Amino acid sequence: MAPISTPQTPFGRVLTAMITPFTADGVLDLDGAQRLAVHLVDAGNDGLIINGTTGESPTTTDAEKNDLVRAVLEAVGDRAHVVAGIGTNDTRHTLELARQAERTGAHGLLAVTPYYSKPPQEGLFRHFTAIADATELPVMLYDIPGRSGVPIDTETLVRLAEHPRIVANKDAKGDLGRASWAIAQSGLAWYSGDDMLNLPLLSIGAAGFVSVVSHVVTPELCAMLEAHLGGDVQKATEIHQKLLPIFTGMFRTQGVMTTKGALNLQGLPAGPLRLPLIELTAEETAQLKIDLAAGGVEL
Repeated sequence: MAPISTPQTPFGRVLTAMITPFTADGVLDLDGAQRLAVHLVDAGNDGLIINGTTGESPTTTDAEKNDLVRAVLEAVGDRAHVVAGIGTNDTRHTLELARQAERTGAHGLLAVTPYYSKPPQEGLFRHFTAIADATELPVMLYDIPGRSGVPIDTETLVRLAEHPRIVANKDAKGDLGRASWAIAQSGLAWYSGDDMLNLPLLSIGAAGFVSVVSHVVTPELCAMLEAHLGGDVQKATEIHQKLLPIFTGMFRTQGVMTTKGALNLQGLPAGPLRLPLIELTAEETAQLKIDLAAGGVEL
């Protein structure tokens, strides 16, 4: 059975921005990726983002990206939305990755704001429109000015939403005021891209989450979402507050580093990182264990 989509939740509600497992010698671990994907979907994810920032996409080759999407589709493609990260700061390269992902069978595309170049809003509009025109796949924009250097302005989001294949936005802008206006005016399906703001963004109209901490607390995030959708604000708030040590601890340093650290502690597929990312220090690992325990994660 194919994963269920609706106009309000085109990629599901709870998606993990999945890490890319490597073997001890730094080679892509496709078997580990499949096992991790199954684990995450079994835990409650109805979508996975592959080859995003958390997947160390800046340090994987195009061929590795393709192999990873194919492997995850084989493992869980009939049970979850498999969305391929294809964003770069080179529009031509991005279009190549988008077409590659479509040929491989991805269910959708995640397109991050072009980074480093700092294009104007018209450049962003043309970039994202070119992506949407390149394939028949639905597109989730990824607005993260802290990494890209440039926000997608509300007016640009509204213009982009007119394209039939631009259907969602992953919001890591950290601005609830702008998000409120953009959700209301654009009609895009809105996904929280900042775990600390998962519940606040739900309260102003978000459809769900693209989460990093869901590597370790998917059931709790699903319970918070269900409580919110069911009108139990108190329960949703209690779950949010219980998870605060996780939201904080998983981002004390670079998020991929802590996520792989947490998965390695749990005996799940993760492995090492590729430079310039590095392993957690002994002190950072000890603090991570404290934070995870405080949020109810058993190691």
